[in-house]
Amino acid sequence: MEKSIIVKNVSKKYKLYNNSRERIFDLILPKNYGEDFYALHDVNFEAEKGDVVGFVGVNGSGKSTLSNIIAGIVPETYGEVYLNGQASLIAVSSGLKKELTGRDNIELKCLMLGFSKKEIKAMEPDIIEFAELGKFIDQPVKSYSSGMKSRLGFAISVTIDPDILIIDEALSVGDKAFAEKSLEKMNEFKEKGKTMIFVSHSIGQMKRFCQKVLWLEYGRVKDYGTVEEVMPKYEEFLKTFKKMSKKEKQKHRENALESAHKQLMKSE
Repeated sequence: MEKSIIVKNVSKKYKLYNNSRERIFDLILPKNYGEDFYALHDVNFEAEKGDVVGFVGVNGSGKSTLSNIIAGIVPETYGEVYLNGQASLIAVSSGLKKELTGRDNIELKCLMLGFSKKEIKAMEPDIIEFAELGKFIDQPVKSYSSGMKSRLGFAISVTIDPDILIIDEALSVGDKAFAEKSLEKMNEFKEKGKTMIFVSHSIGQMKRFCQKVLWLEYGRVKDYGTVEEVMPKYEEFLKTFKKMSKKEKQKHRENALESAHKQLMKSE
């Protein structure tokens, strides 16, 4: 099978500062200020053309960070990402300019993706119809609800017909009818053999839509395999995790991060 996505030894490091002064000192002075925080640690996975891969993990596990890196929105600190085709990210308000109207955002986003004004004019009615925003299409995006932003972003992304579609919690907001319509559109993409990344907290949507699952735990790959292999283990973990006290959850997180840090030190 032809590879569509290759993520090789990818890590993402951020700096955490106690105040703005530390941030400025870190920029201008030779001494290091702030604390290193790794949102991703040495992540490896591959997706073949036509794969639908679900990203699962509790909050703070790096699902959105990895999605943004694959989409080319956020650069990786270490490692490499290879894509076979154009990727498009659908996330709530992703890439939308709040001061512009929905219609202006359609034109801007499509121009940035390399479409001509003539091509955009031809696509615009389909985007507007799919988004179901009515008269709001000519209102500033800052007046939109989260669901409306998601609908506009989804409508743009599916109409431009990308090779790789990344959906990050875009179906978790808005009405159920639009979510069903969006899943139907995603099934069309699936039948066309396009590669998709699907980030969601909905176990039901994952089982219904995905073939493979990447389980991230605080920045590391915990497991990767078919839905049948990974989801039962993840569901069992969730049952245990939800029963933990706040203190126990914090301890679990600290242990996972410490283990990841040790592993990272060995590899450097």
